[in-house]
Amino acid sequence: MKSIKDLGPLAGKRVLIRCDFNVPLDGDVITDDGRIKAALPTLEQLRAHGAKTVIMAHLGRPKGEVNPKYSLAPVAKRLGELLGAEVRLAADVVGESAQSTVAGLPDGGVALLENVRFEPGEESKDDAVRAELAAKYAALGDVFVSDGFGVVHRKQASVYDVAKLLPCAAGYLVAKEVDVLKRLTETPERPYVVVLGGAKVADKLAVIDNLLKVADTLIVGGGMAYTFLKAKGYEVGQSLLDAEKIEACAGYLAQAEAAGKKILLPVDTRVVETIDFAGRTASEVSVVAADAIPADLQGADIGPQTEALFAEAVKSAATVFWNGPMGVFEVESLAGGTLAIAKALAESKAFTVVGGGDSAAAVRQLGFDDAQFGHISTGGGASLEYLEGKELPGLAVLEG
Repeated sequence: MKSIKDLGPLAGKRVLIRCDFNVPLDGDVITDDGRIKAALPTLEQLRAHGAKTVIMAHLGRPKGEVNPKYSLAPVAKRLGELLGAEVRLAADVVGESAQSTVAGLPDGGVALLENVRFEPGEESKDDAVRAELAAKYAALGDVFVSDGFGVVHRKQASVYDVAKLLPCAAGYLVAKEVDVLKRLTETPERPYVVVLGGAKVADKLAVIDNLLKVADTLIVGGGMAYTFLKAKGYEVGQSLLDAEKIEACAGYLAQAEAAGKKILLPVDTRVVETIDFAGRTASEVSVVAADAIPADLQGADIGPQTEALFAEAVKSAATVFWNGPMGVFEVESLAGGTLAIAKALAESKAFTVVGGGDSAAAVRQLGFDDAQFGHISTGGGASLEYLEGKELPGLAVLEG
């Protein structure tokens, strides 16, 4: 991939940059500014070079319609605080406000266009529609920098199509993310342990398929573990189950055994009758063996024996990749498993990578600092697709 250095002198140039500022909000208060902080190295460097920085970003899923709920105003405010400089927010994406805001930028100035997903062409499946919008983006810049790793797996106008219209390069964040993922897939130090959790086993099967070729041990927790337990012949009660994937999970268990690799599954689990996701509460929690889940209860977190088993595997590793919580971590009584994994990673001497999404949110919510891990990815979906071996459109377009 081309780097910012390949773009030549940037003083006085309009640098159009795609960032990922899809941050969680409570009203108009940002509850986790990790993605904004991750963009600072590139943005500060552009300012230092005297560039006129024009940022494109999205927030939420407004589905091509202007919706004040998804305005980037809170992001502009927080970014300005972090940069210690004014961030001018345009009232639209490519209209009169965007054009006049960019035209009025001084060298070293920073502007943020409104939510690109307010434009119906941004996520269009029609190449011509996206290209038309991308041309309007390109008119606002002289060069393009891709630094929103969380969206590089999307073929969208502000990610893919605009990069074909301007001299383009990867920002520092995207370059760092790719370097980390190459290390995980091509040159991991061993033992290499992969920890997978989260709700849906279907979302991770392709990752399991690819990582079984490189990892030494695969740890499976979270909601996806119950389909694997069912594949071993266990009854899982009311636990989350993907019946269509039982056979596939059985195949991976056999494949790992034949290759001399380990797939570690829960040996005990915390079970409840009901979970109130909105209220972040659950009914009484009890611990049962993984092969003895009552018919009327559901597994909602790994148990204490499993915590110790998984933590021991993590601490013995030289490289660890983790994606997906071990349970319903938003509920305090069901956060123990995720906390145990995070603690094991934080205490490990291994190169540790937290794979974005819910995992990144979990470690921060549980009180861990980013510096306690080797790398926290800003893109859960993008990380997983890279680890599946897929070509990511937003990266492919930067090559050459």
